[in-house]
Amino acid sequence: MKAVFISCNQALYDEVQQVLEKLAVRGYTALEEIAGCGTTNGEPHLGTTTWPTMNSAILTIVEDDKCQPLLAALKDLDIVNSQLGLRAFWWEVGGTF
Repeated sequence: MKAVFISCNQALYDEVQQVLEKLAVRGYTALEEIAGCGTTNGEPHLGTTTWPTMNSAILTIVEDDKCQPLLAALKDLDIVNSQLGLRAFWWEVGGTF
């Protein structure tokens, strides 16, 4: 199983949820209105007067075979909306109880 952490501009949140729905990824935890700044380019999303936008994040655990299709779909979404900012990271996780 893989944990996938998705961080995006709030403007992309609904589209990220549509990707999850399309790929039948049901279980996730959403974090709304979080601050952040990308590592390569783009503006900070800090919720301040100077940097008013905010980010959202989603953490989901998926079966191994769903990880790469999910990452590919998110990358496509990021390419179309490159100025907004979307990143996804994954790592191996153990089972559940």
